[in-house]
Amino acid sequence: MDAAGRGGRNLVQAVNRFIGLSVLSGALAAGLVIPLTGLVGVGTQKVSDAVESLPQELTTEPLQVRSRIFAADGSLIATLFAQNRVPVPLNRVSRVMRQAIVAIEDARFYEHGALDAKGTVRALIRNQTEGSVQQGGSSISQQYVKMSLVEKAATAEQRAAATAVTYQRKLTELRYAIALEKELSKDQILERYLNLANFGDGTYGVEAAAQHYFRTTAAKLTLPQAALLAGLVKNPTGYDPTNDAKRAKDRRDVVLRRMEELGVITAEQADDAIRTPVFDPKKVRKVPNGCAGARYPFYCAYVVSKLLQNPALGATPKEREHYLKTGGLSVTTSLDPRIQAAAQASINEYTSPRDTAVAAITVIEPGTGVVKGMAQSRPYGNGRYQTAYNYNVEKSYAGGYGGFQNGSTMKAFTIAAAIAKGYPIDYRINSPAQIDLSGQPFRTCKGYTKDPDYRPRNSTTSGDLTMVEAARASTNTYFLQLSQRTGLCAPATMAAKLGLYNAQSLGALDQVVSFTLGVGYVTPLMLSNAYATFAARGKYCMPVLVTSVRDKSGRPISTTSPRCRQVIAPQVADGVNRVLSAVMEPGGTGGRLTFGRWDLAGKTGTIQDNRAVWYAGYAPNLAAASVVADANLPYTDLMYGHTLGGRDIADPTGSGTAGPLWKTAMERAMRGLPLRRFTPPPAKILGGENTEPPAGNDASR
Repeated sequence: MDAAGRGGRNLVQAVNRFIGLSVLSGALAAGLVIPLTGLVGVGTQKVSDAVESLPQELTTEPLQVRSRIFAADGSLIATLFAQNRVPVPLNRVSRVMRQAIVAIEDARFYEHGALDAKGTVRALIRNQTEGSVQQGGSSISQQYVKMSLVEKAATAEQRAAATAVTYQRKLTELRYAIALEKELSKDQILERYLNLANFGDGTYGVEAAAQHYFRTTAAKLTLPQAALLAGLVKNPTGYDPTNDAKRAKDRRDVVLRRMEELGVITAEQADDAIRTPVFDPKKVRKVPNGCAGARYPFYCAYVVSKLLQNPALGATPKEREHYLKTGGLSVTTSLDPRIQAAAQASINEYTSPRDTAVAAITVIEPGTGVVKGMAQSRPYGNGRYQTAYNYNVEKSYAGGYGGFQNGSTMKAFTIAAAIAKGYPIDYRINSPAQIDLSGQPFRTCKGYTKDPDYRPRNSTTSGDLTMVEAARASTNTYFLQLSQRTGLCAPATMAAKLGLYNAQSLGALDQVVSFTLGVGYVTPLMLSNAYATFAARGKYCMPVLVTSVRDKSGRPISTTSPRCRQVIAPQVADGVNRVLSAVMEPGGTGGRLTFGRWDLAGKTGTIQDNRAVWYAGYAPNLAAASVVADANLPYTDLMYGHTLGGRDIADPTGSGTAGPLWKTAMERAMRGLPLRRFTPPPAKILGGENTEPPAGNDASR
C-alpha cells in the first residue's frame, strides 16, 4: 500500500475513534464535511500538527452597525451604513424566531458541544454518497465562527481562505468554536449569530431583516415570518423573496416542516403557516443609505463633511468614514425642520428647478451659531435640473459650490469698522453721483493699494449724506470714501473676525479699493452668520451643524464645541443695527421687506453686471442671507436670458429679487418666536451732526 493509501486509512481510523470516544482527537471529524477523497493522502500527523498550531481564541471584529443622523427635534435625516444592521439582545427576538433558526440550522444546538457528532456523521454519509459536498455538519457555533472570519477578512485572499472548502478551514472553525463555547453560553452564541447573519437584500441581523421585509421588529415576528428569515441564512441571495418569491416560499416551507418534524410546532400550525403568503412586496422597506436619499441631502452631505474632519472619529478621513458607516453612531444636528420648511417653502414659491438662475438661503441663530435651515432651488441629483452642488457653503469639500460675489452686503463691515474707529452714524460725507478715485491710495494691512482707473457711480441717492442715509440708499460713493478714511485694513479685519473669507480659494478676502462694494466669493452660510454677529451684539459664533455624537452604547463622542467670542464691542454692534435698520425703513432699499412688529435690519447686495443679487438681514432671534445668481461659467448678467420662477428676470436687484426670498423665509421662520428688540446705541455712536473725522484716524490720502 502506498503512503497516500496508508494516510487515508489512518485518518478514517482516527475518525472512527472520535465518533466512538468523543475525545478531542475527534477534531479531525470536522473535516468530514469534505468528501473523504479530499483527505486521502493527508497524514494524521499533518492534521494533528495543523490542529495544534491553530489559535484557540477567536478575535472578532465589532459588529458593523448603521449610523443615523437626526434633526434637532429627533426626527431622522439620514442613515449611513456599510451593512444595514440593528443589533438587539436575544430577549428582543421572538421565541419562534429562535426556534426556527435552531430547527433548520442546528436542531441539537442546546444539547451538543462545539461539534455535533451526529450531524457530522449524517453529513459524511450524504457527502460520500454524492461524491461532493452536499450537506454541512457545522453547528451554529461553527457557523458563527465562519461568519466572523468572513466579516474580519480585509482582503480577497482572506475572504477566500475563510470560505475555502478544505479540512484546514474546518479545523480552524472547530478549534475556535470549542474555545467559544467555553467562553459564552448557548444563548450568547445564538444572539451573536442572529445579529451577525446576512438575511439578504442588503440586510444584516434579524432586527434589520424584520424591519425590511415585514415592517415589524424581531420581537414581533410571527411563525411564517420567522421561518422565512431562518431559511434565508443558508443562501441569502438565492432565497431572497425580493429576487424569487416562489423559491423563498419553498425554502420557508422546508423550515416549517422541519419545525413540525422536531415537534416545535404542530402539523396544524405548519399547515396554516404554509398557506400564508410569503411576504407583501409593498411592505418591503428599503433603508436609504447615505445623504443622496436623505430628507435634506445638501445639509446632510455638509454635516458628513464636518464629521470627517473630527479626529475623535479616527486618525484619518478613511478611518472616520469607516467608523461613521459601521460604528452605530447617533448624530444630532442643529437643523430645525420647521425653519428648514420655511426656507424651502420660500424657495419653492419664488423659484423653479428649471430656472437658469439658482437661489439659496441659510438661516442661523444669533449668539449660538446654530444653523437652523439651508435650502436651494435645484434639488439633489445628477439629472437635468438637478445638482450635487450645495450653493450655501464653501468649496472645502466635494459638494461645496464656493459662493458668489456679494456686492454691497460688504458695506456692513465698513460701517462696523468706522463705528469702531469712532465715526458716529450721523457722520457726513459729500457723495456725488460719480467720483474719481483713479490712482488714489487706500491703506491696507500691509501698506497701500490703488486702482489706476476707477470712477464708480451711484445707482441711487447722492448728496451730502450721513452714514444712516447712505446705508438706506446704498450710496456707493459714500462708502468708498468712508473706507478710504478708515483704511481697508479695518473693514477687512472686521469681516475676517465675523467669519468671512474667500469661499473659493479659502484664503483671506482681497483688500482692494472696491472692497466695500463686494470682493471675492462668499456664501449664504458665511454671510448669514456674519450678520448674526451684529444681531448678537458683537458675539461671533462658529457655525454649528453637529450638536452631539454618541456611539452605539450611548456614550458621547467629542465634537467641536460651540466656539463663541466677543469680536465687536456691544455698543458698536448696536450702532450697526441702527444703521442697517434704516435700510428696512420706508424709503430704504429694503423698505418693502419688513413684516410684523419685529425689529429688523439688513442690507442689499448687487454685484457688477448683475451676476448675483443678495439680501442679508436679521432680527434679534434669527439671521438669514439669500442669493440669486448665475451658477454657470462664465457668469452672465441676470437681466439677459435668465429666469427665476419660470419668468424672465427683468430687473435683478437685492431688494426685488433676493429680498422676497429672504422675507418669506424669515417671516415664516419667526412665527412663534418671542418678540425681542435691538438695544439702542449710546449717544456717542449716534453722534450729533459730526462732519470731522475722529482725531487720530488716518484719512489715507
